[in-house]
Amino acid sequence: MSRLHRLLAASLPALGIGALVLATPAAAETIAIVNAHIESLGPAGDIPSGTVVLADGKILAVGAHVAVPAGARVIDAQGGVATPGLVAVGSPISVAEVGEGVEETNDDGTASDRLSAAFDVSYAVNPDSIIIPTARLGGITDVVITPEMRRSRQPRPTGMLFAGQAAVIDLGSGDLIEKTHAGMVLELGQDGAARAGGSRAAEIVLLHQIFDDVRFFEAHRADYDQGRSKPLSLGEADLEALIPVVEGKEPLIVTAHRASDITEALRLAREEKLNLILEGAEEGWRVADQIAAAHVPVLVHAFQDLPDSFEQIGATLDNAARLQAAGVELVIEQPSFYTSARTPRIDAGRAVAHGLSHQAALEAITLNPAKVFGLSDRIGSLAPGKDADLVVWSGDPLEPLSAPTHVLVKGVEQPLRDRDLDLRDRYLAIDGLKTGG
Repeated sequence: MSRLHRLLAASLPALGIGALVLATPAAAETIAIVNAHIESLGPAGDIPSGTVVLADGKILAVGAHVAVPAGARVIDAQGGVATPGLVAVGSPISVAEVGEGVEETNDDGTASDRLSAAFDVSYAVNPDSIIIPTARLGGITDVVITPEMRRSRQPRPTGMLFAGQAAVIDLGSGDLIEKTHAGMVLELGQDGAARAGGSRAAEIVLLHQIFDDVRFFEAHRADYDQGRSKPLSLGEADLEALIPVVEGKEPLIVTAHRASDITEALRLAREEKLNLILEGAEEGWRVADQIAAAHVPVLVHAFQDLPDSFEQIGATLDNAARLQAAGVELVIEQPSFYTSARTPRIDAGRAVAHGLSHQAALEAITLNPAKVFGLSDRIGSLAPGKDADLVVWSGDPLEPLSAPTHVLVKGVEQPLRDRDLDLRDRYLAIDGLKTGG
C-alpha cells in the first residue's frame, strides 16, 4: 500500500467512510494457464492444447507439455484460446474521453500556432480514464496513441505541418507509459495541403526545407543558441523534436490515402533517408509492390470501403489482403475515436472475411504493431522472457461473439468490468432484476 493509501486509510474512520475499499494494484504472481488452445505467434507456434506459465510479470514457459510450478495459481482455459494481448494502434485511449461532446476532455492534439512536431501526447495519459477498462474487455493490453491533427477555425501557420509524437502505453495500473517518441505524425494529401497553403506540391517543398533546417540546427547548435544562426522555419522545440526523425531513429508516420500521395511519401522517405510508416493507404493496393519493395509497413483501416473524399475513391475492403499478399508488413489500425475501444479484433475479422488469412489478421493486431513500433522484444507474442500480456478467449478472438475470460497485463489479472457494466447492474438491481455479469 502506498503512503497516500495509508494516510487515506487512517483518516477514513474519522470521516465515517470506513467501508470504502481502496483499489491498489495487484502484485504479479506465478500463474499457470492450462487446457488452452495457444496461438503464440512466436517460436512455439500454434498449440491445440497446452500451458502458459507466467512468473514475476514475464512469460516463463509455453508449450504442450509444460509442468505447472508448485504453488502456482491455475487458470483452466477449458479449451479457450490464449493469445498475446491485442495492440490497439491509432487510438486515443487514455487521452480522450467524450469525443466532440466535451472537447475539454480530449488531449490528443493541439491547434497551437507555436507547437507542431514537439507536441508529445504522452504527457496527457490518464491512468484513470474510464475507457481503459472498456478496452481491456476487448482484449486490448497495449495501445499506440497517435496524436490527432486538431482542426481549428483559423488555419495554422504553414510550418505547423506535424501533429506531434506518438506514445505506447500498457493498460495495467500505475505508470502506463511503455515508450515515448514512438513516431512523428504527419499528414499528406488534401489535409496536409490545406496546412501548407492549399497545394500538395507546397507541402513537399516545405517538408524538404524543414528537414534541411533540422540538419542545419543540429550541426550549428552553438551558433543558434548565441543568435548567430540563419532564420529557420520552426521553433527550437520543434526542431529539436525532429532530430531523431531526420536521423532515422524515430519513424515518421505519414497519413496518405490516394496512390499518388503514397508514392510521394515513399519518394520523400527515400530522398531524406527517413524511417517511414504509412497510415491510411486506402489506395495502397494500387502501389502495393512499391510499398513492399521499400520495406515500409502500413497501418490500415480494414473497414474502409466507401470514399470519404476524392482521394479515397479506390478504397476497397480487400485492401489489407492485397497489401499482405504483396509482402507488405500490415498493421490493422483502430478508428481514432473514443467509442472504438473494442474494435481491433472485429476489424481484423472483417479483413479475414475479405481475403486476409486468419494468421495474418491476428499478427496485424499483435506481433506486427509490436515490431513496427520497436517493442517486439517485450510484447506481441507468447514466448519466454516477454511481458505477460495475455488474453484467454471463450472462442476465436476474431469472432464477434467470443469474449475474453481472462486478461493479464504484465502478469497481473485485470478485472473484466467497466463503467457500462457497473451502471447496467446498478439499475437492474434497482428494478429487482439479476444479471450474470
